[in-house]
Amino acid sequence: MRAAAASAIRRLFPRCSISIGISGSGSGGSHWHSQNQSRYYFNPHWDYSNRLARPRALLNFSPCHPRGSSLSPPPTPAVASLLFFSSLSGTEEEEEAVVLDMDAGTVRCAANQAPLSPISFIERAAAVYGPRPAVVYGDRRHTWAEVRGRCLRVAAALATRFGVARGDVVAVLSPNVPAMYELHFAVPMAGAVLCTFNTRHDAAMVSLLLKHSGAKVFVVESNLLDIGRAALKRLGESNSAAAALPVLLTISDDTDSDDYEDLVRNGPARFDIRWPADELDPISLNYTSGTTSRPKGVVYSHRGAYLNTIATVLAYDITAMPTYLWTVPMFHCNGWNLPWGVAMQGGTNVCLRHFTAEVIFDSIARHGVTHMGGAPTVLNMIVNAPPAERRPLPGPVRVMTGGAPPPPRVLFAVEELGFVVYHIYGLTETYGPATVCTWMPEWDALPAEDRARLKARQGFHHIAMQDADVKNPTTMESVPHDGETVGEVMFRGNTVMSGYYKDLRATMESMAGGWLHTGDLAVRHPDGYIELKDRAKDIIISGGENISSIEVESVIFSHPAVLEAAVVARPDDHWGETPCAFVKLKDGASATEAEIIYFCRERLPHYMAPKTVVFEDLPKTSTGKTQKFVLRDKARAMGSLTKIASSKM
Repeated sequence: MRAAAASAIRRLFPRCSISIGISGSGSGGSHWHSQNQSRYYFNPHWDYSNRLARPRALLNFSPCHPRGSSLSPPPTPAVASLLFFSSLSGTEEEEEAVVLDMDAGTVRCAANQAPLSPISFIERAAAVYGPRPAVVYGDRRHTWAEVRGRCLRVAAALATRFGVARGDVVAVLSPNVPAMYELHFAVPMAGAVLCTFNTRHDAAMVSLLLKHSGAKVFVVESNLLDIGRAALKRLGESNSAAAALPVLLTISDDTDSDDYEDLVRNGPARFDIRWPADELDPISLNYTSGTTSRPKGVVYSHRGAYLNTIATVLAYDITAMPTYLWTVPMFHCNGWNLPWGVAMQGGTNVCLRHFTAEVIFDSIARHGVTHMGGAPTVLNMIVNAPPAERRPLPGPVRVMTGGAPPPPRVLFAVEELGFVVYHIYGLTETYGPATVCTWMPEWDALPAEDRARLKARQGFHHIAMQDADVKNPTTMESVPHDGETVGEVMFRGNTVMSGYYKDLRATMESMAGGWLHTGDLAVRHPDGYIELKDRAKDIIISGGENISSIEVESVIFSHPAVLEAAVVARPDDHWGETPCAFVKLKDGASATEAEIIYFCRERLPHYMAPKTVVFEDLPKTSTGKTQKFVLRDKARAMGSLTKIASSKM
C-alpha cells in the first residue's frame, strides 16, 4: 500500500522523492500500517462511527526543490507528514502548505481550502441576518442569532452530556417543528450524523432502522413518543445484552419541558464546532421512502449537501430573505436541502406540524410566504380546496414540486390560482433535487395545455450534477433524442450519494459503469429535455406492448370527477398483463368503472386503457408518493382478468 501511495505521489510531484511516514504528534516518524490504511484510501466511508471518532489526517509534504538547484536539500527523500485535526474543533494544530505545482507557485493550505459544509450557512446567517426572524412556529419566533446559539448549545450537550463523538448517529422522529430544523445544524456541529425517520413508520420499522443505523441518541417528538418507546422496547428485546440502547430525548411544544429544551437551556454556551476534517465525511443518513421495497440507508456527505443546497436554491429562484413554508417533510432527503438553503439566504422558516389546504392558504396570507414545496398530492390538495378555505395570495408564491410526475391538469390549475410551479426531479440517492425543468420565456405564448405538458417534463440536470442521461442499461449507450426511445435515467456527479450504509454490494451495483442507475424509465425529446415514462417496475407489458402507467394516469386525472389515480399491472392469462386503475373520486363526485374505461379509450390506444377500475383511497408515503407495491399486491390478488371472464362465460 505504501509503495502504491508513493507511486501516486511521485506522479503528482515529479521533482520530489517521497516516502510515506508520520512525523510530529509524537509519532516518531513511524510508518502507517498498510493493513489499516488500505480501507482508508479505497473506501473512505468504511466505518463512520470508529473512523470519525478519531482525529483525521491530511498529507503534508516537506518543501520540494528542483534537483541540482542551490536550494536542493541533501539527497534524502522528502517525507510526507500527517497534519492532525483536533477532534473537538476541527482546526489545525499546525499549518503547512502543500505544494501543488512548484513551477506555477501554487499551494494548498488553510488560506485557500476548507472542507465544504452546510454548517457554514448558519454561521453566515447569524452574522449577516442575526436580528432577523429565522424560525416561526405559532406564536414562537427566533432570530438567526438565537437559532445559531440554540444549535450550538444542543451540539455541546450532545458531545459533553451524552458522549456523542465524530461519526456517531443521532436519530430523529419528528414532524416539521423548530427542533427538527435546528437539529439539521446541531447534529453536524457535534461532528455527528443526522438520521431522520419517516413519521409514518410503525414501531417495528423504527426499531429496525435504529438497529441498522446504530444510533447513539434518539430524539422523538412528544406526539410520536408511544411509537418511539415501543421501538426501543423491541430493540432491547432483539439486542444482545452487551448492546446499548440509544438515549431517548423528547421534543415538546411546552417550552418549559425537559429534554430537548433542557439541552438548549443548560448546554454549554461555548463549544468549538466540530467542522468536518474531510468534506466527504457523512452529514446525514437518509432511509429511502419504501415505495418499492424495504428502505435502504443513503449516506450524504458534507460536500454533496453543500453543493446540492446551492444548486437547489438557484434552480428554485430563492433570493435573499425569503419566507419558506414547511410543507415538505424535513425527514425526506433533509427537506430537499432547504433547512440549509433557507439559512444560506437568511430567510424565515414557517414550521408546520401538520397542514391542510386551509392551513396552507392561511399561513401564506399571515406570514407573506414566498416559497413552499410539495409532492403533486400537495398541489392537488390546493387545487381542490373548497372556496371557503381559500384566501387570496399576497403575491407570487413559488412552489417546488417533485417526488412523482405531476399531472399536467394539476400544474395548470395550481398556476391559475397564482402559484409559480418549479418542477424538479431526483431521488434520495441524489440528495433529492437533481434535475429542473428550466422554463423558456417563449413558451409563455403557448396554449395553457401545451405549457402544462412542457412543465411536466423533468428537464436537465442542475448545476451541481455533472450529467444526467437516458441510456440503454445493457449497452450503456445514450438513447436518441426522439421523444420515443425509452431508456433508464442515470446520473453522475458530486451530488450522488456516497453509498448505501453497510451495503457495499448494493452501492457498487447501483453505480455500475460509472453512473447511478435510477430504475426510472424515460425518453429524451429533441430539445434534450428528459421526460419520465415510468419506473422499470411499473411498466405494464400487455401483448408485448409497453404501457406507461404515468401516461394512463395522466389521462384518468383529467376526468372531472377524479381526485387521484394510480395504475398498475394486473395479471392476465391471455395478454400477460393489463392496466388496472385505482381511483379516488372528488368529494360529491360520481363515476362508474365503465365511464372511466370509456373516457380512457377515447383518449388512448385501446390496449392502453385500463381493463379494471377500483374505487378506493390510495396508500401513500408521508411525502405524498403512492405506494404502488401495495396496489400491485392487490391487483395480483384479483387474479387473471381473462380467466375470470372465461369462467363467467
